[in-house]
Amino acid sequence: MSKLFSFFRRKQAEPVFSAVIVAAGSARRMEGIDKVLAPLGDIPVLARTLQVFQNCPKITEVVVVTREDLLVEISQMCKVYSLNKVSKIVVGGAERVLSVRAGLREARQDAQLIAIHDGARPFLTQKVLCDVLDQAEKTGAAAPAVAVNDTIKRAEAGIVEQTVDRSCLWAVQTPQVFQADLIRAAVEKAVIDNAPVTDDCSAVERLGMKVVLTQGDRENIKVTTPFDMILGQAILEAREE
Repeated sequence: MSKLFSFFRRKQAEPVFSAVIVAAGSARRMEGIDKVLAPLGDIPVLARTLQVFQNCPKITEVVVVTREDLLVEISQMCKVYSLNKVSKIVVGGAERVLSVRAGLREARQDAQLIAIHDGARPFLTQKVLCDVLDQAEKTGAAAPAVAVNDTIKRAEAGIVEQTVDRSCLWAVQTPQVFQADLIRAAVEKAVIDNAPVTDDCSAVERLGMKVVLTQGDRENIKVTTPFDMILGQAILEAREE
């Protein structure tokens, strides 16, 4: 009997990790192509993104945030690809931070951690995802990043003013993962303050919290332009080989 009670205690102690997938963009830079529904190897970009979270044992539920005109199509797509961790598909806002807030409001209230990921990043690996989840569980805020390789110039009116030391520069990717209460409070504060946050880490940083970087992956690209689709197809073919 004691073993049975111990089993149930372990089951109840399992943490709830939610994911908010943001796919509410207008695709202005995709020349009229809706990037999240564009096919990569006959599977839509968004479906590939969601499959990563579907296959991650740590993720309990997924909330998708999208445009109103895509609600039905994405719902049907989730059924076709058996994406049963998708609990809700909701309408986003005019800006990314508003879409994130919409997703956070619909995520489970008992979630300990919430991962926020771009719907147009279909090449996230399980290793990158698990590493950032583990780090956020320890520290409360984490994001994957890769070192900047290019020389970076700061310029005004097209005139170089400074060459920036790239040794301390990192290109931050998603998913960005946070303790649930922290990210909810940070995003609400950013919206109230009308703050120009460029990513979810920025919202948390405004509260004075530190974000720990984990190792990202250069293949974890965001599909934003038609060229990215070409690059994505190359990544897909290389992985399949």
